[in-house]
Amino acid sequence: MKIWIALVLATLAVGASAQCSCNTMKWATCDGTPCTCSVLVDAGAKQTLDCTKMIPKCYLMKAEMYRAKKGLSTRTGGKPVETAIVDNDGIYDPECENDGKFKAKQCNNTEECWCVNSAGVRRTDKGDKNLKCEKLVETYWVRLELTHKEVPKAVDEKKLMPAIADAINKRYGNFDKTLVKEVEYDPKARLIVVDVKKEMKDRTHDLTQMAYYMEKDVKVLPLFKDQAKFEPMVDGQKLEMEKILVYYVDEEAPTFTMKRLTGGVIAVIVVVVLAVAAGLLVLFLARRREQQRYAKAEPREMEAM
Repeated sequence: MKIWIALVLATLAVGASAQCSCNTMKWATCDGTPCTCSVLVDAGAKQTLDCTKMIPKCYLMKAEMYRAKKGLSTRTGGKPVETAIVDNDGIYDPECENDGKFKAKQCNNTEECWCVNSAGVRRTDKGDKNLKCEKLVETYWVRLELTHKEVPKAVDEKKLMPAIADAINKRYGNFDKTLVKEVEYDPKARLIVVDVKKEMKDRTHDLTQMAYYMEKDVKVLPLFKDQAKFEPMVDGQKLEMEKILVYYVDEEAPTFTMKRLTGGVIAVIVVVVLAVAAGLLVLFLARRREQQRYAKAEPREMEAM
């Protein structure tokens, strides 16, 4: 009888443990009644999570950075407009607000700081601790450049947009599919360009969460407990993605200066400037020689007269 009771209790415990989990964050630790989930973001520091929805990107980055520091596994068509920016700096240890939003100024625990947008992407030059970041600028438009693997039959471009929108909606927390505004397709390059856009001043939708989760899915590093990937279905055919590039467009243009240019670009500019200066110098010297010749010839002409 005692053995039977123990087996029942063990079964109940296993059932409760299975129910107490976080589907939107695979590294989360969950326990208790009611079920509470959290993830380590620093030594001894836990961040409580709301697993009924996608986790804020700022918390995700902190968790990834912590795991990377500890040596744990993280398995983690052009610009839409000229002011669009790409996350070229990679992952860093961000400062988060209590609601999971990024703080406008980030320093990565160093003396060097910069301003970010709502996606946590740098939008200014780097400076020291005195750098002023007045506010967190919202990203209202995300362009996703996706490349899919080869498929047996041609993809029907007309059916691509509803398929992409439906896949985004189902995979990323019932994301509003009406925000998928445009989809373009290049069959030769197998390139799909997806524009996801909300109204400026809209704070009810977070495009950056969806973009970050998708980026990890495509790189075969899903953050969901469910390790499925982002694979839209078109005419019964799965499109498995192999590459992704994300552009962010903010409500206000970024404020990069010449310091952002690479050494190669600066070198080209210097060469062009020197070439122009050399040309002007040659022109000046040629004119001066002409004037000197004219000045010597004039007295001889006067003597002959």
